[in-house]
Amino acid sequence: MSEPLNSGSKMGYRHENKSILDIRKANFLSVVLFFIVTLGLGFLGGWFGSQSESSHNGVAIQKEIISQQGDIIRNISQTVGQSVVSINDTQKSSLYGSDSIFGVQTQPTTQQAAGTGIILTGSGYVLTNRHVVPDGTTNVSITLANGIVLDDVAVIGRSNSNDSLDVAILKINNLKGQTLVPAKLGNSDNVQVGDSVIAIGNVLGQFQNTVTSGIISGYGRSLKASDSNGTSSENLEGLFQTDAAINEGNSGGPLVNLNGQVIGINVATASSAQNVGFSIPINDVSGIIKNAENTGKFQRPYLGVVYEPINPTVQSRYKLSVGQGAYILPSSETGQPGIVSGSPADSAGLQEGDIITAVNGREINDKNTLTSIVDNYNVGTNLTLKVLRNSKTISIPISVGSMPLN
Repeated sequence: MSEPLNSGSKMGYRHENKSILDIRKANFLSVVLFFIVTLGLGFLGGWFGSQSESSHNGVAIQKEIISQQGDIIRNISQTVGQSVVSINDTQKSSLYGSDSIFGVQTQPTTQQAAGTGIILTGSGYVLTNRHVVPDGTTNVSITLANGIVLDDVAVIGRSNSNDSLDVAILKINNLKGQTLVPAKLGNSDNVQVGDSVIAIGNVLGQFQNTVTSGIISGYGRSLKASDSNGTSSENLEGLFQTDAAINEGNSGGPLVNLNGQVIGINVATASSAQNVGFSIPINDVSGIIKNAENTGKFQRPYLGVVYEPINPTVQSRYKLSVGQGAYILPSSETGQPGIVSGSPADSAGLQEGDIITAVNGREINDKNTLTSIVDNYNVGTNLTLKVLRNSKTISIPISVGSMPLN
C-alpha cells in the first residue's frame, strides 16, 4: 500500500515541480513582456518627443530665417535708400478738343509727373527712365532721402523715343551743401532666376521711398509698354522679370540684390497680372553711365543695325541655320535698310542677312542680346564681331558709335 502511496508521493512531487516551473516561466515572460512594453513606450515617447522637438526646431529655424531676411532687407533699405531720390517735373502735353466737324485741335497744357532716380556720383549725376523726364520736360527737381529738395537739375540726355533702352541721365547743378551717397552698382550678368531682390522707389509720387521684395522670375523679356492713359508706348527688350511689387512712381528706381548692389532699373509693371514687374539690367546702361561720368554727355553706344534676336520662331520663319544670335534684317522684310547709312556697321562692312553670333568673344543668346552687350562699352571702343555670312564664320572689327538722340 505504501508503494502506491510512495509512487503517488513521487508522482505528487513531480506534479508540484512542474507547477513551480510553470510559475517561474510565467513570471519570467511577464518580466520580459514588461520590459518590452516599457522599452516600446519609451521608444514611442522618445520618438514623439523628438518629432515634437523637431517640429519646434523647424518652426524656430523658419522664424530665424524670416528674422534674418527681415534684418537684411531693413539694412539694405536703409543703406541703399540714401542713394534713391524722388524726381518731380513738369511735362508738356496736348489737350484734345472738338474743333468742328472737320476734325480736332490740340491745346498745349502742362501736368505734374513724378518718378524715381538713382544717384550715380557724388558730383550729382542721377540715372532714371526716359519716360520719367520725356521730351518737353521742364522744371525738374529732386528730393533726397532726407527730404531736402534740390531744384537746379538739368536733363543731360535721354534715349530717343524709338530706342528699346528707356533711360535718361540728370545732373544736379546745385547741391546746396548736401553730400550725395552714390549707389553701388552690381554685375547683372551674374543674376540668376530665383535670386532674391529688393525694389526701392517713390511709389505713387509720394516723395518717400518704399521697399518691396521678391525674386528674379525670368530674364531676356521683351514687351510693349504704355503709359496709364495709353497715349504713348515703347518697345522694351532684354528685361528682368520680378515678382517684387513695382508700382506707379517706381520707374527709374533700383532693383537691388542682397549685397546691396543695384542690378536693375525698374521700368514697367504688367497691368494684367499681379506682382509682375520688369527692370532693365544695369549692365545695359554701363556704357552710358561711363560716358556721362567721363564726358558730361549722354552718349548711347550703338552699331547701326536693324536686327531681330534669334529664337526658335525667328529661326523657323527665316530658315536660319543657327538658333541664337542677331539676324540683320533685309530691307525686303522691314521696308527699311538693315544697315544704317554712315553708321559704324556701314563702315565695318556688315551686310543685310548677316548673323552676329558674338561680340568680343561673348555669345549672343536669350540672356544677352546684341544691344545689351554693346551697351557695356564706351563710345569709341574697338570690338570684334563674330559673324555668320553665307554659311561661313568671319571676324569683323568695328568701333562703337554714338546713337543719334532724335
